[in-house]
Amino acid sequence: MLEFLWRPIRTSPLNTKKVQSELDDDDGSIDDSFPSRPTPSPFLPETMLRPRLRVPRLAFGLGMRPMVNARRSIHHVPELPHDYSEGVPNLMSPGGFSLAWTQYMKLMVEKLNALTVGTELEDKDTKTIALMTAREPNQAPIFNYASMAHNNHFFFQGISPTGTPMPDALRSDLEASFSSIETLRREFIITASAMFGPGFLWLVKAGPGDYRLLPTYLAGSPYPGAHWRAQSTDMNTLGKDGSARNFINNQAYGANKRSGDLPPGGIELEPLLCLNTWEHAWLLDWGVGAGGQGGKVAFAESWWELIDWEKVAQKSGVLRPDFKSA
Repeated sequence: MLEFLWRPIRTSPLNTKKVQSELDDDDGSIDDSFPSRPTPSPFLPETMLRPRLRVPRLAFGLGMRPMVNARRSIHHVPELPHDYSEGVPNLMSPGGFSLAWTQYMKLMVEKLNALTVGTELEDKDTKTIALMTAREPNQAPIFNYASMAHNNHFFFQGISPTGTPMPDALRSDLEASFSSIETLRREFIITASAMFGPGFLWLVKAGPGDYRLLPTYLAGSPYPGAHWRAQSTDMNTLGKDGSARNFINNQAYGANKRSGDLPPGGIELEPLLCLNTWEHAWLLDWGVGAGGQGGKVAFAESWWELIDWEKVAQKSGVLRPDFKSA
């Protein structure tokens, strides 16, 4: 049988005379040598004055390691091939361009740098970052900023102040896929107008002579490597067993549907051109389009006139015989 021994803890006796003496000497004044709590600012909530415990970010699911120089900001707003300081002719005013490009890209870069500084993604380009984080749910913020920055840059790279003529080889290919260039133009404008929400509308090449339109919502990516992050379907228009499902599937893969049920963004394709349908790209200059005046439709019509078809042809491979689909 175990015996529990209780032993009293010995403590030093309280010097009551010393305590009483200190109390008698206290005149109620405040000791200025002791730092007091700062006076709350009338412009800031009191909670903002409280010290915050900085918790280091968790390691990335990609197995990324912290880098030595964690203060460097490697991503910058890229330069465009044309000077739009006076706006994009017949498309964006100087203020509209500043909002859609200068301010917005600066924000995307700042957010991306804040999330990737000190990691292995720090020195990667935006497309690579989007592809590397597309299948990592815990890296959704990084994907969104990287993909959005890449998509917006892609949009501005596809236009020029006056547009360029369409090369004959590209025209022949597009007419084979859409019956006519006018049909392609109309499909671009109608589809962009029907997109109920911000995103991008892409002209993609899914194989030799196989061109299609692909909508992506929000920061969705058209690249096959982005896997499920294409966000190419507006679920508000697609019922569980509705007739729209077959239409969407056929639209995604076309007449030459590949075998296997590939995920959104998993088809073989090469993005060639995109139209930005985010409100910040057109709302300032074109308005909401009430009464059939201006709006996204008018913006898309003006954008069509500024397309740099030479660049589209280069991306499609019709100007170089060594093209291989993604």
